[in-house]
Order: sequence, then structure tokens, then C-alpha cells
Amino acid sequence: MNYNTIDLFCGAGGLSLGFQQAGFNILAGVDFDDAALDTYEHNLGGAKALKEDLYKPEEAWKDVEEAIDNKKIDMIIAGPPCQGFSLTGARDLNDTRNKLYLAVVKAVEHFKPDAFLIENVPGMATLYKGVVKEQIINTFEDLGYAVSVTPKPLLAANYGVPQMRKRMFFVGFRKDLGYSYFDFPKPYLDPEHYVTSGDAISDLPSLQDELGENVADYTMPAKTDYQKLMRKGSSKLFNHVATKHTDYVKWVISQVPEGGNYRDLPDGVGTSRKFNEAWTRYDSHKPSRTIDTGHRNHFHYKWNRVPTVRENARLQSFPDRFEFLGTKTQQNRQVGNAVPPLLAQAVADKIKKHIDGNDKPSEKQLDLGI
Repeated sequence: MNYNTIDLFCGAGGLSLGFQQAGFNILAGVDFDDAALDTYEHNLGGAKALKEDLYKPEEAWKDVEEAIDNKKIDMIIAGPPCQGFSLTGARDLNDTRNKLYLAVVKAVEHFKPDAFLIENVPGMATLYKGVVKEQIINTFEDLGYAVSVTPKPLLAANYGVPQMRKRMFFVGFRKDLGYSYFDFPKPYLDPEHYVTSGDAISDLPSLQDELGENVADYTMPAKTDYQKLMRKGSSKLFNHVATKHTDYVKWVISQVPEGGNYRDLPDGVGTSRKFNEAWTRYDSHKPSRTIDTGHRNHFHYKWNRVPTVRENARLQSFPDRFEFLGTKTQQNRQVGNAVPPLLAQAVADKIKKHIDGNDKPSEKQLDLGI
């Protein structure tokens, strides 16, 4: 069964893509960012991209119902920001100061899906010494859902993503339908078998002598199973355009060794950007650091430039057929804000088995050749 799903705070669609790849029927994504919604609708195959103000959820639900022809919603997925939490009590998330999380509560209350998923940063688990996590669990329990939380944040690299990104998830299932505790997927890979930055992007043009074009041809065959997976369904290379650097910036980048950062620069060089992720060069033998919403803190492991949107998209596990729209700044923000699709798919596969009543240990979902 292809479960009807809507995605709140969908961004460019990393979470939706992962669920779609797991066999869920994505009906719509809701957000307020025009460029992200353009990207979402361009890539998510029939899903509606809806611009709605989720600070006013009651109005938004009417628009969603109309857009999806009042179809039953079986699954709600969401990645709301966590800013603005107030502490109103251990069983009360329903404070307007809790802002956008409240929209997810209201959506679940309104649509009564069989299940829901909320994704967020690892820090959510310990925010206000864990009280916010308990607020979220208690609020959805009171709505009739059995809620499970990742015991510790899931590391994307354990699920075939070439990136050391961590995310936590809340998953809830309706108690009246007979569902109970949910076991999150076990890691597919151990550190010795992680997909590395080199495995992910070594086949892409170097762009040392040109800036590249937004739509280009591949210049060499895929070298790894991961690259073959990313190329599947795509005959063109999108969003592989270099940033134009001054000669001085190129020289500074050249001083950072593979896997190094600002601490490896000569005295007096790079002094304006001394913070943890500044002037960090990827290591071709390891997964990348967490991709952020900018693009000037990290460097290609070999070439003296920042990564392209496509390189960061590869490191996030977006397939090459997924084309990002908007300005380059908007594209970088969309990539950096996204849930890695392969991580989302790992969780979605397990949820689908759970809903189907077939929640047994599974084989690795994607053929990564590992």
C-alpha cells in the first residue's frame, strides 16, 4: 500500500524524497520559502507545493485539503524549526510561543493520520534539560499516539550517506489501530565501510579552468557504486557550477591540507574566520562534515575552491536527477537545510514495515555495492 503523505516545513524535499523512495505516496509539501517550493514541485513527481503560513494552521489545512482533493492522509512528516520553545508544563506543548511545532500538533489533531514523523537537530533531545522532548512526547501521547524517539541521534553515514550528519526523530502511531513501540532502523554500515567524500564526488568535473554550467554533461564514467546510484535516472549534471574566487582566496585554500582547517594555516592567514568549521577541507577518505546552509566554510578535498551545489547535494545523497532551483545562495540553503534522502528512506522503510505489520529485520534497502 502506498500511504498518502504530506510534508510540513518541506523545504526542497529531502524528507519527502526519502519517503517517496520507500514507496509512500507524497501528496503535498508545505513551506513558506518560494525557491524551495519551486525546487520541491520540480522534483517530487506530482506532489503539490503549497505556500502556507503555518503560524495559522487552521487556514492552511483547508488549503491542503482542497489541493489534495480531500484524500485521506495516512502519514504526516515534518521538520519544524525548534526556536521559540517555552516551558509551560510537562504535558503542554500547546502554547503559541512554541510556534511552528504547534502546527505539527494541530495537523496531527486535525488529520488524524495513522502515523507521523518529526525530524530535528540532535540538540532537541537535551533542550531545557530534556523537558521539550518530554513535552513533545506527552502532547502526542495525549492525542492517542504511541511515540518513540531515537535513543540517540541517527548518524547519516551509518545509512549510506557520505556525511557525518546527525538527526533525531520522533515517530508516533495511533494506539487505537493497534500500534505500539517502534524500533528505529539499525545501522547498515560500520565506520570501515562508510561512503567517503571521494566515493561520492570524485567523478565530477574539477572546474579548475572553468566555472561550469548549470546543465552540463558528465566528463567521465562513474567510479564507485555510490556514484552509479546517484547517476541513476539522470543523463545530465545539474547545479555543478564553481564559485569564482580571487587568486588570494585560492592561495589561502591551497594552504589547508586535506582533512585540515584554519589551524593549519600560516600565522596571520585566515584570521578573520577562526571558528570550528572555518576553512575546513574535506577528506577524500572519510565522509564529509555536516553540510551547512552556506558554502564558504568548507573546501573540496582536492581542488582549491568551495564545493558546488551538486557536490554538496551528492554528499547529502540527493540523486543527480534532483535539480535545485533559485539563486546559488538559495540552492545552497536548500541543500544545507535538507534531511539526507537516504537517511529519510532508512527510517521510512522501517515505518512502512511497521504499518504493514511486517516489522522484521530487513536487508539493506539500497544497492550500494557494500
